[in-house]
Amino acid sequence: MYTRKNQKDLDAGERARFVTALLEVKRRGVYDEFVRLHGQYFVSDGEGGQRVGHMSPSFFPWHRQYLLEFERALQQVDPKVTLPYWDWTTDQSPTAGPWTDDFLGGNGRPGDHRVMTGPFAFDRGGWPVDVGVTEEKYLMRDFGRPADPVALPTPAELARAVDDPVYDSAPWDSTSTTAGFRNKMEGWTVGEKEGWHNHNRVHLWVGGQMTGGTSPNDPVFWLHHTFIDLVWARWQARHPGSVYEPRRPLPASDPQHGRVISLDEPMSPWQVRPSELLDHTRFYQYAP
Repeated sequence: MYTRKNQKDLDAGERARFVTALLEVKRRGVYDEFVRLHGQYFVSDGEGGQRVGHMSPSFFPWHRQYLLEFERALQQVDPKVTLPYWDWTTDQSPTAGPWTDDFLGGNGRPGDHRVMTGPFAFDRGGWPVDVGVTEEKYLMRDFGRPADPVALPTPAELARAVDDPVYDSAPWDSTSTTAGFRNKMEGWTVGEKEGWHNHNRVHLWVGGQMTGGTSPNDPVFWLHHTFIDLVWARWQARHPGSVYEPRRPLPASDPQHGRVISLDEPMSPWQVRPSELLDHTRFYQYAP
């Protein structure tokens, strides 16, 4: 078992090793395959087919396996590297960690939102954006979206999700807004003035490539989703009697039949079941 640490607790050497591993995985072409995979499995309510990565109960276990696969790719470069997490409820400064020049770099410049600082700036030559929905080859960020301001989630907003003892509820999609930790954490809303919550709000706050299905183009994706994974573990500890829902495949009469993953159904593309990913301590632990 290894340990995932809070990004603010990484020393200079740990930050450097993480960045070096990211750049090498990118150079080998492996990184962009992970970006493509995430884009492929970003399936919305209105699209046909199975919905496994987003807007569905398997949001948490699918991303847990996705993080594990990427972490293993990093460890092929440097066995000592693990994924750090970014607690965006407490570390909200746009100029402090993880946005320092020796780590992920800072905000994009006005106008085209191009990131000009840090190891992932386009001018450094090691981070061309080759997979995405726009033609720009450079990493973009637009912290807080000044044209239509949005704030990072607060501890109270996070607590609203973690306090819900129900894992998920029908109709098992982005409109599951009455009860369920999963969508309160994933953050889709229907007819709400305040907009997206928690996970989705962070993507929106960072801006640039983080706002689309190919959001892993921005390395902060991994720190964000590692924190999401930690929050799921905290929810499990908070509600030990609560379980993944739905436990069984939905009947043929259910509109979501064949579209969402139940507890013991395999998740593409790895054919791993949510039930196999409920206990993260099989793989790693989190530093406080």
